[in-house]
Amino acid sequence: MDARELADALPDGVVVADADGEVVLVSALAGRMLGVDPDASLGRPLGDVLTLSNTEGQTWAEANRPYDTLRTVTGTPEQAWLLPDGTEVLVVSTIRRPSPDAAVDQVSISLRSGRGRKRLDRERSDLVATVAHELRSPLTGVKGFVQALLNRWDRLNDDQKKLMLRTVASDSDRLSRLIAELLDVARIDTGRLQLYPRASDATVLVTRVVESVRSATSRPIELEISAGEDELEIHADPDKFTQVVTNLVENAVRHGDGVVTVSLGAWPDDPDQVLLVVEDRGEGIPAELRQRVFTKFWKHGARGGSGLGLYIVGGLTKAHGGSVVIADADGGGARIEVGWPRNPPV
Repeated sequence: MDARELADALPDGVVVADADGEVVLVSALAGRMLGVDPDASLGRPLGDVLTLSNTEGQTWAEANRPYDTLRTVTGTPEQAWLLPDGTEVLVVSTIRRPSPDAAVDQVSISLRSGRGRKRLDRERSDLVATVAHELRSPLTGVKGFVQALLNRWDRLNDDQKKLMLRTVASDSDRLSRLIAELLDVARIDTGRLQLYPRASDATVLVTRVVESVRSATSRPIELEISAGEDELEIHADPDKFTQVVTNLVENAVRHGDGVVTVSLGAWPDDPDQVLLVVEDRGEGIPAELRQRVFTKFWKHGARGGSGLGLYIVGGLTKAHGGSVVIADADGGGARIEVGWPRNPPV
């Protein structure tokens, strides 16, 4: 396989020039990007073939001057440039010298589509917008009630003060949960999620979550435990398991229209797992969308939320060796089944 065939096999476009600044290789992909014939480009000046420009009208060769750089320069970092048709590409180059004191004998340029970076930029913008939106509401509540307490302290009775302080505490908890979610998302994405699993009583953990959510909503939540306590011991980081259950129950309350049912029991088909089921009476999740539910910032309906809850549910459950399945509830709505291992992995 010669150099041209190797370059054509790469996922990025490649252009190589020799010591005289004349092009000696243009890969097929680079030719398509630049709108040039790879074979007809051989022997032409690098600046004539590498028809890239920036927003100031400079060409890549004019801006970077690869043959006139300091001898300590070995290349250029990733830069965004525009193709003749206006499409953005990301460009990286390597500048080679036979020895530190010698002149440049080869310049290699790599061109990559900028669509991936644009997608990443969109995701970052989504993250900023989501965080700003989710933080604004509780912060507004905290600021408003604190200001009211400061301005009207002597005119408020004890019951009014307690109500305002409870609201401030609730909004502060909401902020803390959102920050914890964002940190967990980052850890799941980077593979740095830390778990401290141990034998835990699923009955106790699920009951605590249900009672906590009940106290914060008027929507009825039914809890069904179908096995004895000794039969529902799981291997889990209790905090992470609690976070999974909380996200599922709060999501069901947010998107459902009636009773939310939470059931816990042994998995009928697998004695080594405990089955947690959360059902709502909402509009459900169409089958074609169920795989997208566990992606970041996925939202369905118009009832708010950060779009991170189910992504975290999927990530934490998978990290423990469990599974999550979405189905239809018998009475309409969504049914989410979580299988959680009872024992440590072998």
